[in-house]
Parts: sequence; C-alpha cells; structure tokens
Amino acid sequence: MTAEIAPQQMERLALVRPLLKSDIALALVNPLDDPPAPFAAEAACLSPNAVDKRRREFAAGRAAAHQAMQALGQQPVAIPVGENRAPIWPERLVGSISHTRSCAMAVVAKRGAIQGLGIDVEEDKPLADDLWPAICSQQEQAWLRQQHNPGQLAKLVFSAKEAAYKCQFIVSQRYYGFDGMELTLDLETSSFSARFCADQPPFNCGDCINGRFAIGAGLIVTTAELRG
Repeated sequence: MTAEIAPQQMERLALVRPLLKSDIALALVNPLDDPPAPFAAEAACLSPNAVDKRRREFAAGRAAAHQAMQALGQQPVAIPVGENRAPIWPERLVGSISHTRSCAMAVVAKRGAIQGLGIDVEEDKPLADDLWPAICSQQEQAWLRQQHNPGQLAKLVFSAKEAAYKCQFIVSQRYYGFDGMELTLDLETSSFSARFCADQPPFNCGDCINGRFAIGAGLIVTTAELRG
C-alpha cells in the first residue's frame, strides 16, 4: 500500500508547498497507511468510543505535526487538545492541523514574525446546495451562482473560512460561525481574503486575513497566516 500511495503524497506535497513561505514547515501523512501512534498525552484526548477512522486521522494529524516540528529543527512534543477542542501548541511554536480520510496535513512555524497559521484540507467534492446558506453569505452565494463550477467553489469557500478561522483563533481565542467572515476569492491568483463581519478583539470589523488555495490531486487545500 505504501509504495502505491507515496507518489500521490508527493504530488500533494508539491501542490501545497508553494502556498507557504520557507519559514513555515509542512508535513503530510496518509491516515490509510499505519500512522505512528500519538504520544500518550495526545491519545488521552481521544474518546474511548472513537471509531477507527477517527483514531487513524487523529494519529496521522499528530504525526504530520511532529514531522513538521522536526523540519523546523524542533524536538517533537505532544500536542494535546484544549477545552475548546483546538490543538495546544508549545509556546515557542504556532501551527495548524487538518485531515481528511486520505490525507492529514500540518503546518508549523516559530512564533514571532508569524502570529497565526491555518490550514484546511477537504476532498475535492462539491458542497451540496442545501448547505450553502449555512456556510455562505448572500453575496458569496450570488457570486457562486455566476461560476461554472459553483459546488466545487462553495467547498473552497468552506475550506478558506476554516483556514482563516483557525489562523485568527490562535490570536483571539474567540469563537464565531461561518457568518463571522465574508470571503473574496481571486481565482486567477489562487488567493483569498476573509473579512471580519464583526469585532473579534483584537480584530476589528473590516479587518482581513489573507490566504491562498490549491486544487488538485483529489483535494482542496487552503492556507492562511498572520505576520507581525
């Protein structure tokens, strides 16, 4: 299995790596392989009733994060889950984890110039029309209806909002729904801007988080970052 999947993982790495600057480490692990067991402090965060799929994806996500730490020259440490269900990173690092059935990704950077990071990976499948109102604003829905591939781009909107949310959460520690940001996509430059629709201190209404995206190898991947 590994010999067959490795080329696909390489293709996916080549797809995503250009979205990130060189000071951000990226790692991918396939949950369908046998990912290394998470550290004990990480495994303790899983529900005893977690199904095999959840356990594999969780382990793959943590393994990707550990590999990204190593790529930065850092000793891998446990990344437990906080009360808010977000990963708890070492104080010296910022990072983000995302996974699907066949791909787990993690990005990690040294805290300082980079204050927040977000990554989201989704299977490249259209978002059902009946889910649009829960994810997309009226303006976003109007834009989607003008596109030739609205279902795919609706999934991209979902992913980009997830990446932007993760990125800002590292700074604000604040929750909000999909209506908390409105997205502007630039399909020519494969970039997006997520605008806050309300104050989320320290962010103000109208502030933006910028990101990039890639579609290929069966995935939709979005990244976002905040630099000081």
